[in-house]
Amino acid sequence: MAVFNDDEQQRIREAVAGAEKCTSGEIRVCIEKTCSEDVLDRSAKYFHKLDMHKTKLRNGVLVYVAVVDRKFAIIGDAGINQAVSADFWDCTKEEMLSHFKTGDIVEGIVTGIKIAGEQLGRYFPHDLNSDTNELSDDVAFMDGE
Repeated sequence: MAVFNDDEQQRIREAVAGAEKCTSGEIRVCIEKTCSEDVLDRSAKYFHKLDMHKTKLRNGVLVYVAVVDRKFAIIGDAGINQAVSADFWDCTKEEMLSHFKTGDIVEGIVTGIKIAGEQLGRYFPHDLNSDTNELSDDVAFMDGE
C-alpha cells in the first residue's frame, strides 16, 4: 500500500527514533486506508497484532491512522494507562488534528510522535544503560484485515 512515499516514511521513522531518545516508551505508527469498525477497537487489534503489548515496561504507544476514512487514534499500553490521567492524549490528538485538517497527514503524525515522546519522557524516561529499541520504527501498513 503506497500511502506515503519513501521520504515521508523516512520522516516518520526519524520522528519515532527521535521521540524514543526521550523515553523508554516504544512508539509505532500503523496506517490503513479505511477503518471498518470503531477506531479504538481497530487500534487495539493492531496494537496486539504488532506485539506492542510485549514491551518490558508495557509502555508501547500506537498512532493509528485510516487515511481515506479520516479516522485516527493514539492508544497506550497498560503501563502508560496506569501512570497517566485519562485525558493524557487529548492535547496530542488536537495538535495532530490541526495538521490533518489542512491535509498534511505526515506532519500531523510526526507532530503526534514528537509530543508523545516528550510526554512519555516524564513518566518513562530514557535510560542509556538499559533502554533497547524493542519494536521496529518502520511504519506498519495494513490492508484492512
